[in-house]
Amino acid sequence: MHRVTIGRMRLEYRWWGARDGSGPVLVLLHEGLGCVEMWRDFPALLHRRTGLPVFAWSRAGYGGSGPAVLPRRIDYMHVEGRDAVGAVLDAAGIEEAVLVGHSDGASIAIVHAGTHAQPSNSRIRALVLIAPHVFCEDVSIASIRAAGDAYRDGGLRERLARYHGNQVDAAFFGWHDAWLRPEFRQWSIEEFLSRVTVPVLLIQGAQDAYGSAAQLDAIESGVAGPVTRRWLEGCGHAPHRERPEETLDAVEAFVRRLTRPD
Repeated sequence: MHRVTIGRMRLEYRWWGARDGSGPVLVLLHEGLGCVEMWRDFPALLHRRTGLPVFAWSRAGYGGSGPAVLPRRIDYMHVEGRDAVGAVLDAAGIEEAVLVGHSDGASIAIVHAGTHAQPSNSRIRALVLIAPHVFCEDVSIASIRAAGDAYRDGGLRERLARYHGNQVDAAFFGWHDAWLRPEFRQWSIEEFLSRVTVPVLLIQGAQDAYGSAAQLDAIESGVAGPVTRRWLEGCGHAPHRERPEETLDAVEAFVRRLTRPD
């Protein structure tokens, strides 16, 4: 694991595979309670299946990165997408990328692509959005409340502490408390969709407790680029962990069409 300084933030990052310039880098953006290590073996499998280098980092306040400023503002995903993603890609020397975001990371990818839209920014080639959300749903709030109960009484804190160490409480409650503020009910990133002109792959579990098909409908009707959907029955909020082969199949086929259009 390596670290890079972006402004006042000290962020951990990791590469899988060599950068030979033959294609885009698959850049992983983690969920609201994630970090580099919580991707587990998915980055290595993704590199093996696609032949492309994979890059991931932990946002401030997560994993081995430095602390975040708390409490988080309700527009924290706007800030990450608008400012932090580009700075990290610059620091990593990534000139061509496919953003692969999960949950909060998918929202951040949308904000980045919609803020730094084509054709002025040719760096972002496509988006892979796993369990994305572009507006706040009642089901999301209910599940986050349930996560709070599991954190306090159900052993979730101990499981997350393996990844976030002594900043586990800040990582969890920074996410949890932001979503449960009353004003978060009006949170939306739909304004960015019309400026997303690159191809988009949507991957969603039918039993996702944090979001419904309405999220995919909003993205598909809102973006300007072509959209491919992969709907997984019997799958929850983390398709890359719960249904890894189908998720890898979908990403591999999507990237292959992108890099080898013939």
